[in-house]
Amino acid sequence: MTFPDAAAIADRRRRFRALHERGCFIIPNPWDAGSARYLASAGFQAVASTSSGFAWTRSAEDSALTLDETLAHLRDLVSASHLPVNADFVDGFGATPDDVVASVARAIETGVAGLSIEDAYSAPAERGAHAEPLRPVAEAAARVAAARRAIDASGHDVVLVGRAENFIAGRPDIEDTIVRLKAYADAGADCLYAPGIATPEHIAAVVAAVAPKPVNLLVGGASQFSLAEIEKMGVRRVSVGGALARVAWGAVMRATSALAEGDFSALGDAASGAALNEIMRGS
Repeated sequence: MTFPDAAAIADRRRRFRALHERGCFIIPNPWDAGSARYLASAGFQAVASTSSGFAWTRSAEDSALTLDETLAHLRDLVSASHLPVNADFVDGFGATPDDVVASVARAIETGVAGLSIEDAYSAPAERGAHAEPLRPVAEAAARVAAARRAIDASGHDVVLVGRAENFIAGRPDIEDTIVRLKAYADAGADCLYAPGIATPEHIAAVVAAVAPKPVNLLVGGASQFSLAEIEKMGVRRVSVGGALARVAWGAVMRATSALAEGDFSALGDAASGAALNEIMRGS
């Protein structure tokens, strides 16, 4: 894989910013360079990394990987296709806002077009050390503000996403979610994201609370809504998190269970090797 030059990276960032200005787009989540290249071949306009999907490729649990491992992965995704890449940058990698500034500055160097900072304690050791899964809102907002400073200092147009993890961290409180998202918007987030909200009422409330800034919606499983319906709710972009990686793992698990019983029939659902080779060649 060849890393794109500065002009190509700047163009990706310009295109990514423009995607957030109107309409609604799907930003699927590859878990490695090959899946990123395939998604580019399928016609999507941007991709986003998934901390969980990547961790599973390294035989690790979600958010257990180091900053250096994550940065190398982001560089691979950026090199894999012509698409803008949004980084799932968990909690910003660092104990303090100054640490977040340094980590985000390094992430920008990988060529990403966007970057998200979440308010949950991400690392497994940190999760076990705190009674509550979410950082206090002022502390979380300070980390978003730190990411904003790093982006502004870089001079590069990287979209900053602020994430309120309430609904996937066992604290499904829409009022607290909105308080957090508004704080992250005030701290400099360009796009807001509350993974796990699913009802039209909650989606509408989040969209209204942070307007006119764009909102990302997570669709992590079979959805009752079409993309057109989601767009009518005012959402600007839809990601799927680790769902595609889980779909792939599900297929492997089902085929493996059959193999263990001496049944090879599941292998009939395999993708064509020739087709995959053509995609990976960039044809």
